[in-house]
Amino acid sequence: MKRFILLVVAISLALFLVYNNRSSSDLVIYSGRSKALVDPIIERFEEQTGIKVEVKYGGTTQLAVALIEEGNRTPADIFWAQDAGALGALAKVDLLAPLSENILSKVPPRYSSDSGLWIATSGRARVMAYSTRRVESSDLPATLFDLTDSKWSNRIAWAPTNGSFQSFISAMITIHGYDTTKLWVEGIRNNGAKNYANNNAILQGIAAGEADLGLTNHYYLFRSKAADPNFPVSNAFFEAGDVGNMVNVAGIAITKPSEKRSAAEEFVRFLLSDETQNWFASEVYEYSVTEVGELPGESESEPVIELSPDIDLESLANLEETLKLLREVGLL
Repeated sequence: MKRFILLVVAISLALFLVYNNRSSSDLVIYSGRSKALVDPIIERFEEQTGIKVEVKYGGTTQLAVALIEEGNRTPADIFWAQDAGALGALAKVDLLAPLSENILSKVPPRYSSDSGLWIATSGRARVMAYSTRRVESSDLPATLFDLTDSKWSNRIAWAPTNGSFQSFISAMITIHGYDTTKLWVEGIRNNGAKNYANNNAILQGIAAGEADLGLTNHYYLFRSKAADPNFPVSNAFFEAGDVGNMVNVAGIAITKPSEKRSAAEEFVRFLLSDETQNWFASEVYEYSVTEVGELPGESESEPVIELSPDIDLESLANLEETLKLLREVGLL
């Protein structure tokens, strides 16, 4: 009996400690953004506010599925996604809470959902990376559709299994339709495009002479240049409005079941502060969504946002259609 009583006391004490270590002001964040990126921001937020944060890391799609399965029982207060499509998927199943107007007003309307359920935290543009040793900038294709020309046969690199490429294909389907997008993908495939696992591998392939052009995200080049200023690759954009210039976003939302709305909104405001937005631009080489600081890779003639097509980013949630197309053409 004495052992039983001691066991009950020990369990009760353990539960008490767990409960008290998780104060009412703690925030639980499901982050599809990488730990290497998120940790410095989380630590700065905790230091400045005294609010303790618990983070569960994973792939954006994986975490979105987990949230849907957990439903109203989810411990998550915040979902920080790598792309807008996952946020759109959660909005469809009524798992997100409306954001305050004083938060939504911090960014242009195109960087938040029409329903006010999520907001962008940083942006990244699709670009055409090219070899500065083998391609003259004046000789670059004007539009994405020009890449099907035989001139670029066996010279193009892409990453069909990569999430950012698939979001781009979803955008292309939204703008140009399924059939036109499929014809374009088949045209690039038939033009001898070389498959790579991810964006960084594309850049390394171009630098190594394996390809002359690549479809990637803008910031990978800046990271490569930071390590090697003589890295022989540059970024270029297509004509203004071309889907090849699409600006996608990482975004954030507060879950509907959360009971810590005040602390959650404080975290969102922190991400949209000038300090953090400048950090995204200077340290991560992503675009500020509040238009502060110097943005990396701006066109000399037009800001990147003016080169991007006008698209509802929530439409990128239709990943099933994109995967179906890529399977039909034998890329998955």
